Amino acid sequence: MSVVVSKLTKAFGEQKAVNNISFEAKPGEIVGFLGPNGAGKSTTMKITTGYLSPTEGTVQVCGADVTENSMDVRKNIGYLPEHNPLYLDMYIKEYLQFIGSLHGLRGKKLKQRIGDMVELCGLQREQHKKIGAISKGYRQRVGLAQSLIHDPPVLILDEPTSGLDPNQIVEIREVIRNIGQDKTVIFSTHIMQEVQAMCNRVIIINLGQLVADGDVDSLKAMQNQANVFITEFKEDIDTQLVENLEGVTKVEGLGDHKYKVYANKEVDVRPTMFELAKTHSWTLVGLQQQENTLEDVFQNLTK
Repeated sequence: MSVVVSKLTKAFGEQKAVNNISFEAKPGEIVGFLGPNGAGKSTTMKITTGYLSPTEGTVQVCGADVTENSMDVRKNIGYLPEHNPLYLDMYIKEYLQFIGSLHGLRGKKLKQRIGDMVELCGLQREQHKKIGAISKGYRQRVGLAQSLIHDPPVLILDEPTSGLDPNQIVEIREVIRNIGQDKTVIFSTHIMQEVQAMCNRVIIINLGQLVADGDVDSLKAMQNQANVFITEFKEDIDTQLVENLEGVTKVEGLGDHKYKVYANKEVDVRPTMFELAKTHSWTLVGLQQQENTLEDVFQNLTK
């Protein structure tokens, strides 16, 4: 495993920001790390990258302990913090050369890595500009490039799409997907669409504790405790007749002749709804099952 977190706890005074969490991440995984503000996401990431020490428990990166072998850990990790630390008065290539030299890269190897990062992160058009003269989207690309310059097997990204416009988000998403093909990527975000578009695994923490760990589909299935159907008619209907159908637990009016019908998890009410509409001459114009979303899962686990 690239990253092994075991019984990790971090306390600040009496407050436990992270409380006894454990998980592992392997190469080729893009792991979405989710939680409300103050849940412990950034603290966990800072411990994993060696910027904070744990109060209890251990974190290993590529076999190296973050406390006992922090220098080895940093060699194996690329880190993009939430607030991207860039030198705005430096040119992009100059900055990448500076960061690469800090990682011990020299000569032809450094030049090759800079060229590779410019291409991978889509910086070709801007590579000769100062960082202060480029957009926030391109600054995020530079941040990704610096985190990858030393070719680490593990990448930790804290809110990598924060503050970006929709086009920039799509561009950064594609870069991360490409990176994640052979590296371990752990990133935090508040944007559920990003997780569904990129991640093959999701970890959710709340109040410092791990509350869910799995792929998106399995998490949605676990939280799907009822079947929900959206129905639409041309006229008002008698909702009591719908509630009397076997397995229906509740009917909620949505306005404009639309209704949300809740049924037991094992019940599909569509055949009986069609029959009921036919019996009472209701004009049924729409009937579809509402899928549980990752946002629903997140809200249920963190409220």
